[in-house]
Amino acid sequence: MLSYTQSSPGAGPNGLFHPQSFTLPNGLRVVLVENHRAPIVTHMMWFRVGSADDPAGQSGIAHFFEHLMFKGTHKIAAGEISRIVARNGGDDNAFTSYDYTAYYTNIAAERLPLIMELEADRMENLALKDEILFTERDVILEERKQVVDSQPMARLQEQMMSALLPHLPYGTPIIGWADEIAKLDKIAADYFYAHWYAPNNAILIVSGAVTMAELRPLAEKYYGPLKPKPMLPRLRAKAAEPPAPQRITLSDPAVQLPILNLAYVAPTHGSCSGGADKRMPYALQVMNEILSEGATSRLYKSLVMEQKIASSVGMYYNGTALADNALIVYAAPVPDTTIDEVEKALHAEIRRAARDGFTEAEVAGAKKTHDGRGDLCAR
Repeated sequence: MLSYTQSSPGAGPNGLFHPQSFTLPNGLRVVLVENHRAPIVTHMMWFRVGSADDPAGQSGIAHFFEHLMFKGTHKIAAGEISRIVARNGGDDNAFTSYDYTAYYTNIAAERLPLIMELEADRMENLALKDEILFTERDVILEERKQVVDSQPMARLQEQMMSALLPHLPYGTPIIGWADEIAKLDKIAADYFYAHWYAPNNAILIVSGAVTMAELRPLAEKYYGPLKPKPMLPRLRAKAAEPPAPQRITLSDPAVQLPILNLAYVAPTHGSCSGGADKRMPYALQVMNEILSEGATSRLYKSLVMEQKIASSVGMYYNGTALADNALIVYAAPVPDTTIDEVEKALHAEIRRAARDGFTEAEVAGAKKTHDGRGDLCAR
């Protein structure tokens, strides 16, 4: 039996885009966001698996598998999926994060059945051949050289996360460690595919010029026959308290201007269990807005405009992670200003916020800004 729910316009946070949804008997959840301003659709298949689910010693396999999903099925030759999409006027791509992997296609609305047929085929009938697998593994090793090994900032962030979260999968880079990528093989890929890629581990989101009356029978036709699978547990531990402050310094002749990162272990929506603890990620989102978002933020006004010791300053916090993650504060000193001076000023502002808190006006403004983007739902 097909379960079906539809949000009411303006009802709670769902009112922002008025999504409609239903769930197929095999566990695939389908979400529709109608938008008829142009005769196109975006088809996105999200899988509940990311680099944080990589088995020990196989870092990078979730990202590796993202590449392999474009390498053909038993019916479609390697590389032909994207060529079919392009011949029909569309474009496709994918991305891997710590907790999810997503595949998307933008195409004319009338071509949606074609995309659903292609996606359903590779969810169940991927053809993993050694020669293709090893070639793509070399591609990823080269990608790592370009986006990490040759980029000083990427290397610094990689080492910083590894030191901050040594017992959590978020301390391992999404792309993986080079020596472990080099050992990935067909056995590892087959196991990963068999245990994670299934309709009951996915959410389909379709946005664009299509109605539920049109989408629902298409989803039943193409995705309904796919078989669900038993899912592996998603292991996420609580972050251990760092035994002592740690400092990582990276010097590189390619870096003309230094930058400072302060990283803290922070709770997330996934790691907070309930009660007052459950509100902590929302509080951190509000704090992030007040301290670092825009030219009126506290850090920008203090370090850039008033003290004139930093050329840029900001904060990054991923509150949607399934376990404790990092909250990062960063700043780049202006010429003739030292890292130590900027660090001292950052700590002073953080201590001031912890000691004095925030005004009602600051909190109200931050919540309003987030609500306008639809990413702060709690009050």
